[in-house]
Amino acid sequence: MLREQERDGMPGLLMLPVVVVVTAVAVALFVMFVRSANSGDLSPALMIGAVVLVTVAVFLSLGFFMVAPNQARVMQLFGDYVGTAKEPGLRWANPFYQMRRISLRVRNFESSHLKVNDHDGNPIEIAAVVVWRVVDTAEATFEVDDYEHYIRVQSEAALRNAATSYPYDAHQDGVVSLRANTAVVAEHLQKEVQQRLAKAGVEVIETRISHLAYAPEIAAAMLQRQQAGAIIAARSRIVEGAVGMVEMALEMLSHKGIVKLDEERKAAMVSNLLVVLCGERGAQPIVNTGTIYQ
Repeated sequence: MLREQERDGMPGLLMLPVVVVVTAVAVALFVMFVRSANSGDLSPALMIGAVVLVTVAVFLSLGFFMVAPNQARVMQLFGDYVGTAKEPGLRWANPFYQMRRISLRVRNFESSHLKVNDHDGNPIEIAAVVVWRVVDTAEATFEVDDYEHYIRVQSEAALRNAATSYPYDAHQDGVVSLRANTAVVAEHLQKEVQQRLAKAGVEVIETRISHLAYAPEIAAAMLQRQQAGAIIAARSRIVEGAVGMVEMALEMLSHKGIVKLDEERKAAMVSNLLVVLCGERGAQPIVNTGTIYQ
């Protein structure tokens, strides 16, 4: 497995005067050759020297390259990995080096809407955003064929696997679900994507769920199920509160001695209070002008 080796080459501003001097000397030799030809004293050595120096100047000029901030150049010599230049600015290296530009900037992509089955077997649609960057240019270049395509495929595979590990919605306390525990699911997804992309020299900075919904064929049925669950939860809260209020009313009546009720009258009172407190409509009061025992 190849590991990145930083090799920035020489500063381009140091080699630029050398190329200029060689070019100037080549031009001077060519001018001298022309003058010698005009004077009748032809000197082929001047022309040969000018051609050689021009060739050298052109060869040296091929070694210049630019490195932008958050960018790298992977260098190869006859197929062998030589190193990676990351120092920004004008640089110079062996003109025989083959160079490939790789961005080190933070990038992101959003996966397509994937249709998978959750942990309970319900078909759902899910998509995620993956934020990543290249941290090892050698692995990104030589360990995988196309690291950008590799990232897309492996991220979607990890997303499918993560979606099947959790139910869409939890119906019991303490169960992690895709809808209610997005932070936990995103952390799990990030770890799984990072494991898959480590061999490509990529660091996963963040993952998050960008789309989550039931598949269209079961969306209506699941909506009714959610509504039923919400109604049951609301009713349970209402009954719990009503029982507490009835208990408090009986304790206060007994403690203050306002009225003494036998067990049958307490049962009737509890029944009436529960009907009033748990009913969906307002109660219609009935005024009793006689004794409660008649």
